[in-house]
Amino acid sequence: MRLLCVTDLHAHVLPYNYFANKRSESVGLARTASLIRAAQAEASNTLVMDNGDFLQGTPLADYVVEEAGLPPGTAHPVLSAMNAAGIEVGTLGNHEFNYGLSFLERALEDAAFPVVSANILKSERKTGGAPAPLVPPYVILEREVIDSAGEAHALKIGVIGFAPPQITEWDSALLEGQIETRDIRESAQTYIPKLRADGADLVIALCHSGFGALDPPVGAENAALGLAADGGIDALVAGHAHQIFPSEDFAGHGGLDVSAGTAKGVPTVMAGANGSQLGVIDLWLEQTPSRWRVQRSASEIRHIAERERTGATVGKVGCDSAVKADALETHRATLAYMERPIGHLAAPLTSFFAMVAPCPCAALIAKAQRWFIERQLFGTAYANLPILSAAASFKTGGRSGPDHFTDISAGELSWRHAADIYPFPNRLCALTVTGADLQEWLERAASIFKRIEQNETDRELLDPAFAPYNFDQVFGLSYTIDLSQPARFNPDGTLRRSQAKRITTLRHANRPVRHDDTFVIVTNDYRANGGGNFPGTGADRVIHTSPDLNRDILIAYIAEVGTVQAIEDRAWTFAKVPGASALLDTSPLASAHLNRVAHLEPQMLDQTARGFQKLRIALS
Repeated sequence: MRLLCVTDLHAHVLPYNYFANKRSESVGLARTASLIRAAQAEASNTLVMDNGDFLQGTPLADYVVEEAGLPPGTAHPVLSAMNAAGIEVGTLGNHEFNYGLSFLERALEDAAFPVVSANILKSERKTGGAPAPLVPPYVILEREVIDSAGEAHALKIGVIGFAPPQITEWDSALLEGQIETRDIRESAQTYIPKLRADGADLVIALCHSGFGALDPPVGAENAALGLAADGGIDALVAGHAHQIFPSEDFAGHGGLDVSAGTAKGVPTVMAGANGSQLGVIDLWLEQTPSRWRVQRSASEIRHIAERERTGATVGKVGCDSAVKADALETHRATLAYMERPIGHLAAPLTSFFAMVAPCPCAALIAKAQRWFIERQLFGTAYANLPILSAAASFKTGGRSGPDHFTDISAGELSWRHAADIYPFPNRLCALTVTGADLQEWLERAASIFKRIEQNETDRELLDPAFAPYNFDQVFGLSYTIDLSQPARFNPDGTLRRSQAKRITTLRHANRPVRHDDTFVIVTNDYRANGGGNFPGTGADRVIHTSPDLNRDILIAYIAEVGTVQAIEDRAWTFAKVPGASALLDTSPLASAHLNRVAHLEPQMLDQTARGFQKLRIALS
């Protein structure tokens, strides 16, 4: 039995980079579908599955929500493409909820396949009674399969789905009172025995969650490894983290066997993101007198593109004609929608150095956020409090590759550029925080860096376990990050070392920030409601939630100022570490902008196998 798995498509249907306005060789379900067809041709018995986060992620998805809508008789282009690609069963991810529950329910009407989730429920308010599953917790697919002797057998395949319980926090403004979530493992323990009792011969878990710990705490965002360890499932599809398994990235990771392609002995894949990869699990099944059992397995990842020695990305497969034809009309309408002018840019705007110096993209977002909230708080009890603005750069390479940076030339700015700078449909939120909260907030952000001690040279700067979008930069303050000190927080935001302190010389308005000072800090709803587990956040701290998207506020700000001037906000810097240097993977295009980080004595080294440009910075 061959299982074919995609995850975290994020509305990448065609091989196109909408932000750069050019073709992309490394994304798109249209190409993944070609891998699916080829893999199906190699095996007698196949099942094609999607592991969630399909509805949001590109301007095409935003265009459907903000402009085209879904009038009767119109199918959502992403669901239509998934149908054309042959998806047979799927689950929900956290980003399915970014546009609200009503839109999601309408979009799911267009799925020609069952969508399951065991730990997402409609609330009592929505049901008028007890909470009930939003979609079926699981499904049993009855298939006729052919054995090695050519004989047919009936096989009942149970598929169950899970998503991060934090959905209700991350999109609380849209979902409050509408849905509830349960712990992934507890939900599995409830429903997997029912699946077996209902006659499932195989149980496959579509788990839109990263691997996490062997024994994750209740309510963990990443719990796939714990799910595998609990037993009861025959195959596991993980996701959410945009990583690739099996791959050498997980060599030595407890509970994961890269060579066998298993998690705690369970055949497993995690197929990256954006349609760049296809996960393949082959199960050799044996029918015993009492049941079917998995005799052996093999797991692999197939890629739609490969990177040449020159650094160029070359597609390995073409587009599937059915998927491509289905999406072309919406694709063309999206391109036209994105070219609407909104203002001008006086100097180039890039995120090449967002992890080593204050990023002009984040600074522009911060300016827009502060501009907006000043108007909203005028005349309120919070009007006289100092206003700070927290923002992160969303495109900083990382797992998404060397093309995943913002690079906007001076000249006319369009809606496309605003979506490039702010790609997520977040809503603006404001909170009250103390000076002590700010210290911890910044310590959480600065924990992304590895420790680099005196006279230590050429150590990789970033801890790859940390998500770059959790590197918040707070504008309106000045502060220093001392990399010679250990990180205070773990990647999931839990406290690692209570005595560790990297943030020094924290000042506001040219005076030290005291622990009992009070500020307003403006950010997005994901962060404000607990996303990233930042100290000082939470619904009880929120004083304002805007119905406006952060990106729309950015567009309105640009339209107000007309021309965006060069942004040189030096909110923070690294403390000096004598004799030390660090390495960062950035874009090959960054060499033309080294003047932005001249104070770090930057040196461009060789390109990596993944196509990044290796950058050396001096910390001394």
